[in-house]
Amino acid sequence: MGIINGKQYLDRIDSLHANVWYNGQQVNGKTSEHPAFSGVMKSQAALFDMQHDEKHKDILTFKSDTTGSLVGTSYLRPTTKEDLEKRRKMVQVWAKSTFGMMGRSPDYKNSTLMALASSADLLEEQGPQFPQNLKNFYEYAREKDLSFTHTFVSPQVNRSSLHYEDDENIVAARMVDKTSEGIIIKGARLLATQGGITDEIIISSSGLKMFEEPFAYAFSIPSNTEGLKFICRESFSYDSSSFNHPLGSRFEEMDAIVVLDNVLVPWERVFVAENIDVANKLYSISNFKPLVTHQVVSRQVMKAEFILGIAQLLVNTVAIGEYGHVKEKISEIIIAVENHKALLLASEMNAKQDKHGTMVPDVTPLSVAIVQFPKVYPRFIEILQLLGASGLVSIPTEADLESPIRADIDQYLQSATTDAKSRIQLFRLAWDVSMSAFGSRQTLYERFFFGCPTRLAMGLYHEYDRKELVDDVARGLGFLGR
Repeated sequence: MGIINGKQYLDRIDSLHANVWYNGQQVNGKTSEHPAFSGVMKSQAALFDMQHDEKHKDILTFKSDTTGSLVGTSYLRPTTKEDLEKRRKMVQVWAKSTFGMMGRSPDYKNSTLMALASSADLLEEQGPQFPQNLKNFYEYAREKDLSFTHTFVSPQVNRSSLHYEDDENIVAARMVDKTSEGIIIKGARLLATQGGITDEIIISSSGLKMFEEPFAYAFSIPSNTEGLKFICRESFSYDSSSFNHPLGSRFEEMDAIVVLDNVLVPWERVFVAENIDVANKLYSISNFKPLVTHQVVSRQVMKAEFILGIAQLLVNTVAIGEYGHVKEKISEIIIAVENHKALLLASEMNAKQDKHGTMVPDVTPLSVAIVQFPKVYPRFIEILQLLGASGLVSIPTEADLESPIRADIDQYLQSATTDAKSRIQLFRLAWDVSMSAFGSRQTLYERFFFGCPTRLAMGLYHEYDRKELVDDVARGLGFLGR
């Protein structure tokens, strides 16, 4: 089939009739028309449509080496530095259109699947069928232009390091049986962003140090698999108006708890089964981290630039650019943006081919970037709040502008450079990214995108090679050679 368009995406998800629960009720009818999902699904559909736009087609697609059809660049396994550059440009074309607010746009999990498939040989110790399963599924997903959600986090019941579950009180999803048809999974997982509005869900132990074999698995199943249920949180888009909620109305990616009630996963969809060592290797020493973080940092650059644009427009609109503390705050964002861009480009410049011919970006600058962003993004939000001040709560609605009080609004909410309506639109945008439920979720999301920030910093500490630097200092002090 090759690349699909937006209508095909919407029709495909609507036809699945996945078991999705929202606000105490099962979602019936077309998921794409439900108020909790319609905005983000339309935005996602627009991404698929862009693949057919002549302006973007060269960047967003490439020719499949198996079918000759055009397929999505997010599935491209890079073999040259030019391929890596094309992947970055592809991610950033989509991210610019969503202002970086869709962290689970299709290119994220497509990149994950491609990265894992490029390291499929790590699965061989389980048997030759497992790496072949992964390679086959990667090609299937690429040719069908599938969309994915994923989950790998256990419910927060008891997070102490010594906690182990018993077989009688299953909470975290685990293998409970194996049959000639496949493996049986029972339990729950957090936190499937876009749960219920994608073709498939990838479920795995995600490289966590799993000490019990029933928790060591990786597989993908359709979102409408029997026994699979998505329990959604409250929507953070309270209004479909793009004036009142310019971001939330379009990019609110629902998060869902995933419940698996004795779900049968066919063997051909299983990549890891009851193998702790392989489950850990699949994420720790495969191409997963460098190739996926390359996608993530590419998106984060666009999100950071978007925040910088909002901040500067706030400054311009209310004419506060003369103040030193304002210039300092804007410069702080500029420095973070340029650092992130430089780290991304450094990863491409220092990329090397692995033994299979995959061009793998240098993971070190990418690791620095993903340790940096959870710290700077909340600071971006704080700066927007400091710049916007009371203006962020002086934001009449679209209905107010169409009411008899319009004259008062025009008079008292004008700015140094714009009329009242334009000023309100800008401040509502700044509010939606920095203070609304949608914006607060975005901040939390970036804080924990790759997990605990302390754990990420510890990982960087252990991974970064400092021996030569230490030896240079020691040699200078005469410690070496004694």
